[in-house]
Amino acid sequence: QVQLVESGGGSVQAGGSLGLSCAASGFTRSYYCVGWFRQAPGREREGVATINTDGATTYAEDVKGRFTISQDHAKSTLYLQMNSLKPEDTGMYYCAADGLYYRGRCFFAAGHYKYWGQGTQVTVSS
Repeated sequence: QVQLVESGGGSVQAGGSLGLSCAASGFTRSYYCVGWFRQAPGREREGVATINTDGATTYAEDVKGRFTISQDHAKSTLYLQMNSLKPEDTGMYYCAADGLYYRGRCFFAAGHYKYWGQGTQVTVSS
């Protein structure tokens, strides 16, 4: 039984930082692709960042240089460090695991991931 538990969300002023964590349990094997997604009210869930077991990362264009995805295999934990936050970063953030991939590149669409956390709210005020 796979379970993903997220923490670290909250409210912050524009330009501030937040760090999100996703603790995983119940895994019987390593999953090649894991990632972070976000969903703003009235919008579809979109990919933020992915990372594969080799450490290769992919970022949405609008978060490059500001967000960093990382993982600690020993702790079975996924992280997302968010710096220089903007109001448009506001939304519900989800971690996901067991994504599809092609030639080592993790897919960016939410529909391609099997396991999901409960979501944690991030609100950035101007």
